[in-house]
Formats: sequence, C-alpha cells, structure tokens
Amino acid sequence: MSIRGAASIAGIFEHPTRHAPDKSLAQLHAEMAKGALEDAGLSKDDIDGYFCAGDAPGLGALSMVDYLGLKPRHVDSTDTGGSSYLLHVSHAAQAIAAGKCDVALITLAGKPRSDGMATGTAPRIVAPTVPDAQFEQPYAPTIANMYAMVAMRHMHEFGTTSEQLAWIKVAASHHAQHNPHALMRNVVTVEEVVNSPLVADPLHRLDCCVITDGGGAIIVTRPEIAKGLKKPVVNVRGAGEAPKHTDGGKVDLSYCGVRFSGRDAFAEAGVAPSDIKYVSIYDSFTITVLMQLEDLGFCKKGEGGKFVSDGNLISGVGKLPFNTDGGGLCSNHPANRGGLTKVLEAVRQLRGEAHPAVQVKNCDLALASGTGGSLGTRHGAATLILERA
Repeated sequence: MSIRGAASIAGIFEHPTRHAPDKSLAQLHAEMAKGALEDAGLSKDDIDGYFCAGDAPGLGALSMVDYLGLKPRHVDSTDTGGSSYLLHVSHAAQAIAAGKCDVALITLAGKPRSDGMATGTAPRIVAPTVPDAQFEQPYAPTIANMYAMVAMRHMHEFGTTSEQLAWIKVAASHHAQHNPHALMRNVVTVEEVVNSPLVADPLHRLDCCVITDGGGAIIVTRPEIAKGLKKPVVNVRGAGEAPKHTDGGKVDLSYCGVRFSGRDAFAEAGVAPSDIKYVSIYDSFTITVLMQLEDLGFCKKGEGGKFVSDGNLISGVGKLPFNTDGGGLCSNHPANRGGLTKVLEAVRQLRGEAHPAVQVKNCDLALASGTGGSLGTRHGAATLILERA
C-alpha cells in the first residue's frame, strides 16, 4: 500500500525543557500531546489513533491511552530504538490510508538526564533469553563502542579522519546557537571536537549527542482534515523501513540499514536525493550522520568525510542543510528514541517556521532519517520524505 498523498502532518510540539526532575514520564507525554493538539487546533476527542514506543511507561500505548483519556480505534507501540518515531509517522499514514483511524497522535518522552543515565557508555545488559546475549554480553558492549567500531572501520576503509567527523558537530553547533532551548548553544571548532576526551576510540566526547529530558509529539491526519486546520499542510510523500543485522557473523560495517529504507522512501516519493532541500538526520554520534548521508545517496560511499568537511551541512553555506535546530548533537536527545525530533524540525522547515537564521529558502521537500539499536550490530532504519502542500 502506497502512502503517498494519504496523510498529512497537522500538528507538532517539542517540549522546551531539557531537565524535568519534577515531572513524571506520563506527565511529559501528556504535555507533549497537549502542545501538538494546540498547534493543530484539535482536541483530544478528535484523536482516534495513538502511537508511542518503549519510552512510554507501563504497557506502552495501552497505559498511555488510559492516562491521556483517549478512546482510539487503532494503537501501535512499535519500538525500533532511535528510528521508532519515524516508523510511527509511516505507520500512522498507513493506518489512515487503510481507514483504521483519521487523526493519529504520536508522543515521545524521556528523562535520561534526570535519571542520571550513562547513555552510550555503560554496558547494556539484556535478558539471557535474547538470542545474541550469550555471544555478545561477555564482552560488555556499550552503545558508544559499537558506534566507534563503525567509525574505525570507515577510517580504515575510506581514509576518513576525526577532523572530518568533527565538521558534523561544528555544523550542528552553528545551528544550535539560534535555538533558545538547545542544551549546548556554544559554537565549537574542529579543534575543540578532536581535543575533547576520547570516549571510545576514535569517537570523542563532542562526537556524542547530548543527554536531555523532554520529548515531543506529532499529529498525522487525513489530508482533507489538515487542510481545514490552522497550520500550513505538510504531506507524507514517501517512507521506508528496514532492519540490518549481523548476517550470521558476516557483518559489513561499511553501510547501515538506511541504504534500504532510503531506497524505498525515494521510490515511493518519486524523487531523488538531488531534489531534497533539507535533511533531518538522526545524530546519536557524528558517525551516525556520516553513514546515513552516504547510504541515502547524498554523496558516494566513502566520500562522506569530504562532503561534510566542505561545510555542506551548514545552513546558508552548504548545499544540504541538516538539523537546523542543533539536533541530538547539541539541542535535544530525550531517551534513546530521539528520531521524533528529526520530524519536528523537518516540519518547521517546510512550514517556514525554523529560526530565520537557519530557515532554508524555498524549502518544499525535506527528508528525515534515523537508525535505532546499534550501528555495529543490529538496528532498525527508517526514512521519511515530506513535502509542503
């Protein structure tokens, strides 16, 4: 089933907080929902579809619809880590196209900063019943070293340098300075990135995302409903999703699952990478961005380092502005499912609501992409292509 033209994004909201020790996780979800409904000009009684991932407390969507007082016809708690909420936009569009709901609410909330989570650097312990646990857990893998392994392989295979990766953080920081809610608003230099402490060789502290509380929400509706609301209409033009795993030990670290999700999204949308005016790329680490840019076709495999170090990601300077809110690298990474914030900034760009200093001129086609899980082992990938109506 093609979702091209089947659904529109009618409301968005990003919580301004980056530290919320006084709020419960459920309360944050509720505040996200309220903000998105107000943005769209709808009420909670209009919602007949609800989507959330593993960040929601209790039984996910089942617990949250009770807490929020919703009576949906359709619920979805798909969880693929950082790519979850990109999938949810696609799944909401599919549900709308299939007649399962008319107005879908998607909420994300997290409190890793308040909870003192060592996101990315503490060994991730999984249940022994998980199939890969017996082979990987004895080596105490962390998210950071799984991504560092991919970065090291890219450097070995293509000659990529730490200085080139640093340009991704530099670009994000140039944008974050204009975002009053960004956790890290100071502009950094390549030298500052490569001179920051090593976390997992070759990734430095400033190659890593920030850790924040907060979240956001999205409302997806039938296009005819969106047209009657107060905000500029943004249509879902194409989407793709794909897993990538270790292939029975024959893992190839030179590409990620976005190779497949991007291919399908471009095919459904009927556009090419050269048509895209703005990209929101999930940025848990700088290498996460580099891999996706290559696998989406914005540059050739192995040429991502040169592409980013030429300044191409900086709005007003380069040919492919990215993460103009500062992204997860500088602004906001609530929980391990921050892909939702990629959709929010893409919508702002298409509406013309981004900060004037970073607003892309004539932005009519945007892409949001993300991975979730571990880039070095198994992960889910999702890509969305959105257009201004």
